[in-house]
Amino acid sequence: MQNLLPEPPATLLPAHEEADATLAAAAEKGTDEAYAGVAARFPTYSAAWAVLATRAFNAGQVIPAYAYARTGYHRGLDQLRRSGWKGHGPVPWSHGPNQGFLRCLYVLSRAAGEIGEADEAARCAQFLRDCDPAAGDALASE
Repeated sequence: MQNLLPEPPATLLPAHEEADATLAAAAEKGTDEAYAGVAARFPTYSAAWAVLATRAFNAGQVIPAYAYARTGYHRGLDQLRRSGWKGHGPVPWSHGPNQGFLRCLYVLSRAAGEIGEADEAARCAQFLRDCDPAAGDALASE
């Protein structure tokens, strides 16, 4: 059966140049404290939470990774809704400002799996694919 309803338009989060520049400066320092400073200064900026989540996960700190990823995920959902997202539809990986949210969703799925939350891990993985299959592919290959 063919779906005759059109897919909603892609949701593109707005750029945040000041937060991007501050995150780039934190990357030069490369410390958890520098990245935490970005999240504290720009708490709605999912990209900062994504970096914190990824660093924690890669260091074997699953609970902090889960907490950082969940924070960035919820902040990203708020931004998506403000940008017209209605709970479904594409959130393209190719649009840079979307990547923080998508990275948080990816780490949230992985961390949930590590702590035994299989249902949540599966939901988050499916949500990531629903947003943009390219996101999961890109993140899995990093």
